[in-house]
Amino acid sequence: MGARPQGHFVTLHDGLRLHYLDLGAGQGEPVVFIHGSGPGASGYSNFKQNHPAFAAAGHRVIVPDLPGYGVSDKPETIYSLDFFVAALVGLLDALDIQRCVLVGNSLGGAIALKLALDQPQRVAKLVLMAPGGLMDKEQYYLQMEGIQQMAAAFANGELKDAAGMRRLLTLQLFDPALIDEETVAERVAVVPQQPPCVLSSMQVPNLTPRLGELQCPILGFWGINDKFCPASGAQTLLQACRNIRFTLLSECGHWVMVEHRELFNRQCLDFLAEGRP
Repeated sequence: MGARPQGHFVTLHDGLRLHYLDLGAGQGEPVVFIHGSGPGASGYSNFKQNHPAFAAAGHRVIVPDLPGYGVSDKPETIYSLDFFVAALVGLLDALDIQRCVLVGNSLGGAIALKLALDQPQRVAKLVLMAPGGLMDKEQYYLQMEGIQQMAAAFANGELKDAAGMRRLLTLQLFDPALIDEETVAERVAVVPQQPPCVLSSMQVPNLTPRLGELQCPILGFWGINDKFCPASGAQTLLQACRNIRFTLLSECGHWVMVEHRELFNRQCLDFLAEGRP
């Protein structure tokens, strides 16, 4: 993967300090990668196999660590969807990014959807990988094997060493052989800094009633062996949204961008190129 690129920090108006990568110098709307939740997660560990291809193709790439994750601030607060969206908007404002493409997986997908609903003028296109926010938390998400085991392992302190983290990450992928030691180490380093409220207070409402409001083109991906977000969410999006296409993958878990990175990168870059002169 090479050395981790040097990141930047910005302090928002409310005092929240966020870390982000700013790579490439392409023309057009920047591409903003929004990572998912989970113990030890960060923008770099989620997307290190993807964002270099976007920068190499001529795009400016922004990869933030959400509050509570990576090396961004981790305040004791309620981690609601609106809290995350406000932080992302604050980062975009600080960087003077008025319009962009959002690429989000899991929690990051829910954040991307909510921002596109709240400020449609800011979002040129959406790329979603198994996004959250499409079902009721108690009825669906909390019944998923991956969610249950992740919450229990975090609460019990089982993720502060490589063995425990590796066990958790095997739930993310259909093929555990794709888990690299670098990612395990990156996430283990973050876990001790995360207060329990990062996961225990997370509030992501069901956005399904508003999906028909989305105006921008959407590209989606979902692995049918996902143990965190039910793949039936793809059908929810396809029925509710206009100008949307989806790639469903067999033998694939929650991290399409890792398990099928070449396909993911190629389809995304083709999607971003559409409509250009």
